[in-house]
Amino acid sequence: MNELTYAYGAGTLLGIAAGAVALLLVLIMRFKIHAFLSLTLVSIVVALLTKVPFDKIVPTLLSGFGSTLAGVALLVGLGAMIGRLLEISGGAKVLADTLINKFGSHRAPFALGVASLLFGFPIFFDAGLVVMLPIIFSVAKQFGGSTLKYALPAAGAFAVMHALVPPHPGPVAASELLGANIGLLVVVGLIIALPTWYIGAYLYGLYAGKKFDVKLPSSFLGDVQADPNHQPPSFGIVMAILLLPLVLIFMDTGLNTATVLGWVDKDNVVVNFLRMLGKTPVALLITVFFTLAVFSGRHSRQHLEKVCDGALGPICGIILVTGAGGMFGGVLRASGIGDALAGVLAETGMPLILAAFVISTALRVAQGSATVALTTTAALISPMVAATPGLSQFDLCFLVVAIAGGATVLSHVNDSGFWLVGRFLEMDEKTTLRTWTVMETLLGTIAFLLAAAGSMIL
Repeated sequence: MNELTYAYGAGTLLGIAAGAVALLLVLIMRFKIHAFLSLTLVSIVVALLTKVPFDKIVPTLLSGFGSTLAGVALLVGLGAMIGRLLEISGGAKVLADTLINKFGSHRAPFALGVASLLFGFPIFFDAGLVVMLPIIFSVAKQFGGSTLKYALPAAGAFAVMHALVPPHPGPVAASELLGANIGLLVVVGLIIALPTWYIGAYLYGLYAGKKFDVKLPSSFLGDVQADPNHQPPSFGIVMAILLLPLVLIFMDTGLNTATVLGWVDKDNVVVNFLRMLGKTPVALLITVFFTLAVFSGRHSRQHLEKVCDGALGPICGIILVTGAGGMFGGVLRASGIGDALAGVLAETGMPLILAAFVISTALRVAQGSATVALTTTAALISPMVAATPGLSQFDLCFLVVAIAGGATVLSHVNDSGFWLVGRFLEMDEKTTLRTWTVMETLLGTIAFLLAAAGSMIL
């Protein structure tokens, strides 16, 4: 447990966390102070209140900020380039038209969600979202209405797959800590993920699209200058561009699963080289160059360079605010708030699967990171699992899903994903809380309820 936990009890730490979130919302929503400035200020205040040593405050801030940017900045920048290239080439419209012709215009949100479920099997949430955004926005442009109607079913699909289904890192790590069979977890995770997405993301997305009129974001996909005489790419070329990063990333996640299962040697040079190519930033970089090569015959190199340059300017604010959200979460982790809550909840004597969900939820709310909540909860309850006789492999898989459900709910201002989605869709914080946070809470709760029902039946 973090040493700062000994300076305060769990109640005091929880009060500081709640006060920090309230202060942040007041600064942003009442006084209209920019989210980046508000997050930075409140992070410093929390560090001071929890008695982080003065010489450790700035390093703690920079650590949380830097670690988040390390995972987000390259990914968002490269993804924005791919999206803008698809947009100016007409490729996004080609794919959108093909999807609509296949599913029908009235089922456009469903088509986007199904595509995102398929793409979301190997690709992480934020990577999948930035690759799909130009498709989402093209469909929204074509048919009108609130962008949420199209964005939430797709974003929810990536969120569900990332949380519940291997080879994503959270469920893989939790299954390893609890001794669950990964192959069975894939089946159980998929069976639970599909109804969870349909109810919590697709149906809710249709409802939210009627209730909240969110316009197309002007900064990310505003007016783009296209060469007047170019021919749009074929559907096959567009699919090749979209599938290339998915194939590369799946190569990494698939080989990682194979090493965990002992199928391949983790020290094999070829395996490690292939996994390096499949790391998300490298996969997206390869895809950018592949896209440039494909479109170089249709557009001048000077025009493509200007397109790539123009894609980066509007996302700087997204990257900085997302990094500040990671900084706030990092300070909360350093304060010991999550450890204190988990320690108290672990001693309540509630049923194992409920305790797993509640502890994971508390960690998620306290420090923001779903992956941290998932893996930490699995580590915390692993002794309880080992001491509980008669648990089947199905029970262990349902436990992993329950933990993942808790790690999904209540995404709010200390979660970098909250800021990523809100800024990409150009929603204010109140609207993001009323849409994205509600959807994430629905997804996590539905997954937990299905897992709890499954544990009683099987």
